[in-house]
Amino acid sequence: VSHVLFVLALIVGLSKELQSNTNKMAQFQEVMRQQLESSMHTELEKLLSTAKGAKAEVSKKDFEGFRNLFHRFLQVKGPSVEWAKINRPPEDSIQPFDKIKAKGLPDNIADSLNKLVVVKLNGGLGTSMGCKGPKSLISVRNENTFLDLTVQQIEHLNKTYNADVPLVLMNSFNTDEDTKKILQKYTHHGVKIHTFNQSRYPRINKESLLPVAKDMAMTGENADVWYPPGHGDIYASFYNSGLLEQLIAEGKEYIFVSNIDNLGATVDLYILNHLVSQPNGKRCEFIMEVTDKTRADVKGGTLIQYDGKLRLLEIAQVPKAHVDEFKSVTKFKIFNTNNLWISLSAIKRLQEQNAMDMEIIVNPKTINGGLNVIQLETAVGAAIKCFDNALGINVPRSRFLPVKTTSDLLLVMSNLYSLEAGSLTMSERREFPTTPHVKLGSSFTKVQEYLTRFESIPDMLELDHLTVSGDVTFGKQVSLKGTVIIIANHGDRIDIPAGSMLENKIVSGNLRILDH
Repeated sequence: VSHVLFVLALIVGLSKELQSNTNKMAQFQEVMRQQLESSMHTELEKLLSTAKGAKAEVSKKDFEGFRNLFHRFLQVKGPSVEWAKINRPPEDSIQPFDKIKAKGLPDNIADSLNKLVVVKLNGGLGTSMGCKGPKSLISVRNENTFLDLTVQQIEHLNKTYNADVPLVLMNSFNTDEDTKKILQKYTHHGVKIHTFNQSRYPRINKESLLPVAKDMAMTGENADVWYPPGHGDIYASFYNSGLLEQLIAEGKEYIFVSNIDNLGATVDLYILNHLVSQPNGKRCEFIMEVTDKTRADVKGGTLIQYDGKLRLLEIAQVPKAHVDEFKSVTKFKIFNTNNLWISLSAIKRLQEQNAMDMEIIVNPKTINGGLNVIQLETAVGAAIKCFDNALGINVPRSRFLPVKTTSDLLLVMSNLYSLEAGSLTMSERREFPTTPHVKLGSSFTKVQEYLTRFESIPDMLELDHLTVSGDVTFGKQVSLKGTVIIIANHGDRIDIPAGSMLENKIVSGNLRILDH
């Protein structure tokens, strides 16, 4: 008995010591957190003291948002989701588009349209495609830029239905000036255009967890030290700009938000009608358009049921052990297109209650001279769990047509698509609805170089798969069918002559094809 008592006493003593050590560790971590927050506060105040005039007020608001984000970043312990608690969304929480379409359209479409605002996320630069300035100003079809096509779409809607749908652009400090210069050319189009800027946050030194910036300037050695904090910033920036309030006063009820480089994201009258025609007590405040995954979309965010709410799950939140499961097309069948329909009054309410809760994305970067920094971001779709009666709608793939690379650009410039009133639709002459899989090599990455390699865009109506690698050029009126693979070895060059027809061909080496 005495031996057992001794062991029990030992266990009790050890557990008390462990508990004491755990408490000490927690206290230590809390002190560290407070120190970091205090140091960050001091550094931000120093930065603000260098801001001048009206910009000082804007920066002050930006930094309030940043402080809040930094505070939450320091609090986060472990992954933001527990894998075991993830469930598939209930059947009725993701509706098929056909079911929404079956409700038909009301007699007076203008009434619904007059409650709508189109918002395009316009913060990105065209750097990944080798272009300077805003991505929205890259020509994508018949000399039309992303912005031109957007304005044409809304102008067509307003004219057709005698409506007043305004366009709102969320710019970043990277795109604001160039975009505003271009907007002058649309003054006689039938579209009211508003802009607001998303926040400007300081990049954080990965080691010290303090801002890299020395003052509020954005040029010279300070050019690299600021960032726009992802599209989740839309809620606070829209609210802070005063534009949200103004649009509500004008009788607007919903915004349709999408990336400006998604050419499939046009206003859908059926989804709009579904929103507007619901009973007031059960009004849906948030719709996320999702579409079926293909093998190309395995990294896209998906919808899950978590703690009784619909929630967006991004690959960055998935524990390493479950990444393959997340990427599986069988378990998670759909992904987020980032086409979102959101209630304006709900955004206002959540902002005022400080109840907008989005997971923090920690994005590591390397800047001038190899300095490792992190930037804290949020995603607009992650707020879905904060809204009432949120819904997913499984839309056709045609509503997701992003142009991220020159491979995507080749598809939308080709005869696969017809252009009418700013909208691209798959050509009726293509026999199957899927888009070809196109992979252009590094010689095509930059738009300028890509354009010099095509004398004209090939006929791709019957193409399934195209891979091009190395120094390859295409003459006029080339036709590509089936699977075509063209590989020029290092130091070699392949010219595809004008008028060639390549069907299920592999071309390699150093060739000038003559037979066709």
